[in-house]
Amino acid sequence: MNYDFAAKEKIPQIEYEIATFAAGSFWRVEAIFRQVRGVLATTVGFMGGMTEYPTYQQVSTGETGHAEVVQIIFDPQVVSYEKLLELFWEVHNPTKPADEGEKIQSQYRSVIFYHNENQHIIAVNSKRDQESSGRFKRDIITEILPATRFYKAKEYHQQYYEKMNSGGKLIR
Repeated sequence: MNYDFAAKEKIPQIEYEIATFAAGSFWRVEAIFRQVRGVLATTVGFMGGMTEYPTYQQVSTGETGHAEVVQIIFDPQVVSYEKLLELFWEVHNPTKPADEGEKIQSQYRSVIFYHNENQHIIAVNSKRDQESSGRFKRDIITEILPATRFYKAKEYHQQYYEKMNSGGKLIR
């Protein structure tokens, strides 16, 4: 069998990037990001904790230190990291509880996990812009942390919202 190796060179290579966000329950957040033009793939899982190979049940106790995250593979030629951050701020409430009686379960906390120094700078500037915008009435408690090991959630958690809602359009 003969292969045309020259033809392979004509196929444009996509230079993709990875973004990882924790913004509450990963099911809804994943469904929203999957609708963005330029997002090539999403995977839900866990990041930022101490337990190796955590299960959903373990993370749900809040004792592993992991947050539920959506890892996004995107084409930066189509959608920028800045645009993904704009959506991140839109899809959840990144503010601190109003009083001490209000608790945020640690697996649902707001975190931007950056994968390189450029993402770190963009995330810090984005958070600063949100803080100065006056949009939120309470302090933003979103953490900005270096990405650590990503643990993929079981397959039944992937695209869960779409599976349960027959793939219908999601209302933000």
